[in-house]
Amino acid sequence: MKTAGGYAVTLRYNLLDEPLIRTRLVADGQPKSFSLPALFVALANDEVRDFPALRPHQRHPWHAFLVQLAAMTLHRAGQEEVFDTESAWKEALLGLTPDDPDGAAWCLISPHDRPAFMQAPVPGGSVGGWKNRIEAADELDMLVTSKNHDLKASRMRRAGVDDWVMALVSLQTQEGYGGKNNWGISRMAGGFGCRIAMGASPSGYFGRRWKRDLSALLNSRAVAIETYGLKAKDGHELLWLLPWDGKSALSFSSLDPFYIEICRQVRLITDNEFGLSAKVSGSEVARIAEHSPRGGTGDVWTPIDAASGEALRVRSSGFGYELASALLFGLKYRNGEYKQPSAMSLKESDGDTGIVALLQAVSRGGPTGNKSVTEGYHERRIPISRTVRKLICSKQTDLLAKIAGEHVYAIGEIRQVLWVALATLFNRGADQEFSKNTKDCAGLWADKFEEVEDVRFFDVLNAELESDQPDTEHLNWLLSMASSAETILKNAFSAGPQCGEQRYRAQAAALSRFHAGLRSTKTLPVLAEYYRQQSTNKELAL
Repeated sequence: MKTAGGYAVTLRYNLLDEPLIRTRLVADGQPKSFSLPALFVALANDEVRDFPALRPHQRHPWHAFLVQLAAMTLHRAGQEEVFDTESAWKEALLGLTPDDPDGAAWCLISPHDRPAFMQAPVPGGSVGGWKNRIEAADELDMLVTSKNHDLKASRMRRAGVDDWVMALVSLQTQEGYGGKNNWGISRMAGGFGCRIAMGASPSGYFGRRWKRDLSALLNSRAVAIETYGLKAKDGHELLWLLPWDGKSALSFSSLDPFYIEICRQVRLITDNEFGLSAKVSGSEVARIAEHSPRGGTGDVWTPIDAASGEALRVRSSGFGYELASALLFGLKYRNGEYKQPSAMSLKESDGDTGIVALLQAVSRGGPTGNKSVTEGYHERRIPISRTVRKLICSKQTDLLAKIAGEHVYAIGEIRQVLWVALATLFNRGADQEFSKNTKDCAGLWADKFEEVEDVRFFDVLNAELESDQPDTEHLNWLLSMASSAETILKNAFSAGPQCGEQRYRAQAAALSRFHAGLRSTKTLPVLAEYYRQQSTNKELAL
């Protein structure tokens, strides 16, 4: 036992030896806890259904950590296939920390002048001057929100050891700028960016995707070295092994392509009264010096701007249909184009069915006060149909982009027709000189239409691509959108003018503008032709 900064410190909670990571098994849903080496064996056999301690916004950091750690372990050992025994994994993981053969670097608690799991050694070993003490795991990994009711802070007063494990991994590998002396990670486009995850997920459980992405990461090594100037040999891998005084930064070029970073000075402590807690300190500089392009690191899950080379930023709207279509099919998004990450590349081993494109991010807005405020956790799972898979694998993405682009355009056109009708309604039937308030009200109601179409966008797209009569499928979709938009317009009548003649004039004018817009050949010619034919048929029937 060693005393540092007033705290008694010894090695505790060794992830290589102790079953500290809780899971539920695929076979029967029963709980089972694993050490880290045993977990890798279970993942290789796809035996793990989920992790009870894992919170939604921690899903990608935990997945990426397990993939990166396994990749560097196999690369260091000169091994192409995963190890099939717990002892082999343990030996290989210890090989990553040769200066700590006792496993200190894999313990949650160790003397503060030595590494602990995701915690850099403190020069001199004292944390007595670190004033900030955190008692709850979710406070360590707290999303900075504008209001506490967005996500309650400090609820985990009786946290399990793996709650702290997940919190450490999330904090150190996806945190952004948190105010003065609280720096973010390198794998995002600046402190107000976010760590993006995009990849294909085959049918199966956690282990199948882990094994798939492990292969993708191993195969990406040479490209990452050549593209981003990372170190081919003897680069820094586990950054928590290196002492950090908070004043020195590591150059990006000194890193291994599979590096697992840390961005904050933190040490876990324990005592009999409170159990685990943490001491945290700010740093004068970021752990990894800023490099250009920002967020371009060779990460296999990060979409990259084709022009600037910077990582994608996701805002409060999350992965809406426009952005998701751009990422999947190569459409332009806000005048930019993004390169798909290698984890999204489909493989024959993925199978023909059950594949989804998985998009994940914790979005960040601009600073509020002196902090970057998060704008929510966003996750979208997009089914990849047989036809879409076939077209992607045969490099016929231009056809996919064309069809997806037509769908995006059609939604925009009907939304505009609806918006004009709504603005006419709120403007008491007048069709010009809309005030800002009128425009804003119309926008709020028109957004409801777009939200409905966003939810079903890819289901509709897949149905059209799989159909033997795609033109009929497309027309039926346009008609359903027109019906949905009209329902929203009529629902908005309750928010429009309510008195006497003004009410009827406004509603009649709004409906007239709406139907005229739908029947205009300048809006959607296919829809306009359908309505024209319907009108002709009625006249002939008289």
